[in-house]
Formats: sequence, C-alpha cells, structure tokens
Amino acid sequence: MKENTTKRSRSTRSAAIVPVMSEIELARLGGGQVAYIKTMSSDEALQMFPAIEDLPRGINLFALHAADGTPIALTDTRQAALSHAMDGELEIASVH
Repeated sequence: MKENTTKRSRSTRSAAIVPVMSEIELARLGGGQVAYIKTMSSDEALQMFPAIEDLPRGINLFALHAADGTPIALTDTRQAALSHAMDGELEIASVH
C-alpha cells in the first residue's frame, strides 16, 4: 500500500496546474467595477509605489487594487480604502 501512495504523490507533483481563468479574463473581471483591498507593510508599499517619499517604516497600510492587480490607492486605514472604493463605485471582492 505504501508503494501506491508513493506513485500517486509522484504523479501529483508532476501534474501541471491549470488556471481557472486567463490573465485577460481576470483583467476584464467585473468590467472595471471590481476591486480588492490588500494589507501590506510600508516596505512592500515602497516597492509598489516608489514615488512615495517619507513613508514611515514598520507600519501596515491598505492598498486598493483593481481586479487585475492594478494599484488604485494606498491608505493608512481599511476604512479609508473602503471609502475610496465606494467613491469610485467599485465592488469589493473578498480574496484570500
């Protein structure tokens, strides 16, 4: 029985992962009306938004992104990111 388990796990590792949707389909998701909020460190924010100056280190920030991952806004509170999404009439998708 161990032998079958080993064979199964080897074949599982070599199987290709098929995406649920293409990058183009993801970019079109919601017709520009869907967004998500991502919590990030100030260091991550500096990498994503290099034009930001004097950003304090070691704090958490909230980035609002379009469904395709395009950054829309960066805020210091989740509520501010939600408000920005509502102002833009964007639907917030829950992502994990």
